[in-house]
Amino acid sequence: MPVIAAVALCDDLDRPTTVLAGRRSAPPALAGGWEFPGGKVEPCERAVDAAVREAQEELGVSVRLGARIGGDWPLTPPWVMQLWWAVVEPGQPDPAPLEDHDLLRWLVREELEQVAWLEHDLPIVRHLAPLLHG
Repeated sequence: MPVIAAVALCDDLDRPTTVLAGRRSAPPALAGGWEFPGGKVEPCERAVDAAVREAQEELGVSVRLGARIGGDWPLTPPWVMQLWWAVVEPGQPDPAPLEDHDLLRWLVREELEQVAWLEHDLPIVRHLAPLLHG
């Protein structure tokens, strides 16, 4: 089964209060929708390594992964998403929308519904919301 590895970039792995969302700029069918940054796991690549690589490529930051959030989240068949909590490694710049996104936004729990999440991310957002403190 093909896997998308993604990160729920947050402020603190032990007590997250904010999470980063990215607004898609491409492809046209997804443009304008919000998602968790990530991408395809390459052949012979572990999903955890893909999540770290994708954060570097899409946001320009090195991250440290925390716990996985949920199981395999269904996307458009046959794809699934695997999502990890993550924090930016010390000394890194602020995340920037380098690839596939035109805007990034840090959200607290009460703001999660203020952005137009991609349909397949909505169950993840609903699962993640009570995990945010604050």
